[in-house]
Amino acid sequence: MSLRLGDIAPDFEANTTQGTINFHEWLGDSWGMLFSHPSDFTPVCTTELGKTALLQGEFEKRNVKVLAISVDDLDSHNRWIPDINELSNTQVNFPLIADESRKVALLYDMLHPNASEKATVRSVFIIGPDKKIKLTLTYPASTGRNFNEILRVVDSLQLTANYSVATPADWKDGEDVIVVPAVSTEDAQKKFTKGLNIVKPYLRYTPQPNK
Repeated sequence: MSLRLGDIAPDFEANTTQGTINFHEWLGDSWGMLFSHPSDFTPVCTTELGKTALLQGEFEKRNVKVLAISVDDLDSHNRWIPDINELSNTQVNFPLIADESRKVALLYDMLHPNASEKATVRSVFIIGPDKKIKLTLTYPASTGRNFNEILRVVDSLQLTANYSVATPADWKDGEDVIVVPAVSTEDAQKKFTKGLNIVKPYLRYTPQPNK
């Protein structure tokens, strides 16, 4: 059965380029991004892991641990990482899971049988400190992911987890947010002291409360 938002992310033990990890224990109280790539030594994947390494500081600012996975073995990962570092002028300092048995790929439904039974699709799972899945994304093998968009979604997830707000289309950190319908306008006026912009009875904006 496919994983859904709100499900507990399956736990697993895996060999990685930074040693053996137990996933839930490794996450601890952090957020996590688990993302798969179809294969080592492929062009799009090389740019994606390079971009993630370049954004590592942004993930750390948000308390997000990053973990990559493919069905290639540890030796392949270790031979590939220098290429990523060279081509993106960076240092890959997050672990890559070696999943030759496809155990983790099957747990997270990452295999792409229409392409190859050994290829993983470009899946992204954002997982909260409660170990629940907060976001899933799946891209075709031919399309590289937008990791700045993933950071934007993390900003929204972390904000909306702590305040009674939602984020509108194309929202970016620092912009006005929407008061959720469950909060009455009377209560919203008391709760959101920075002000309330009532566009429609069901559409009420307020400045981002954690800024």
